[in-house]
Amino acid sequence: MTNISTPHSMKTTHSPLRPLRNNRGMTLIEIMIVIAIIAGLLAVLGTMAFSRLKEARVSTAKIQMKSIGQALESYNLACNSYPSTEMGLEALVEKPSGEACANWGPDAYLKKGALKDPWKGNFIYESDGSPFELKSTGEDRKEGGEGNAKDILYSELE
Repeated sequence: MTNISTPHSMKTTHSPLRPLRNNRGMTLIEIMIVIAIIAGLLAVLGTMAFSRLKEARVSTAKIQMKSIGQALESYNLACNSYPSTEMGLEALVEKPSGEACANWGPDAYLKKGALKDPWKGNFIYESDGSPFELKSTGEDRKEGGEGNAKDILYSELE
């Protein structure tokens, strides 16, 4: 019986200290390319999401203004006039002192938190007892503006 042995160069056993030659990992350049692609996608998607958030805040401000307008109409029905500029929108949250409105309530027309716009600013209210003006100065908190920073006027709402 002959002992057939494989030559040393054909053996498939590996020593734990010797790395495998056919293992293929990712190079640093390949990893950097993948990271750059992911960063580009995140930048595009992030910009789109941020733009949608700004549009949503404008829509929220319009909805809040409509709600305040309805509360002002309810106040007008109960008190025969709108709150004065001096009383402000606070007259919808707490009963004004004195004889400003004998039929106020019994509950508040609005909750306290409804008097802040989505940018955490106050709505601007003006009235001499007859029709009122209500507006939000928008994202930039300044008069005028363009785009999402444009003033939102109650009189222009649909």
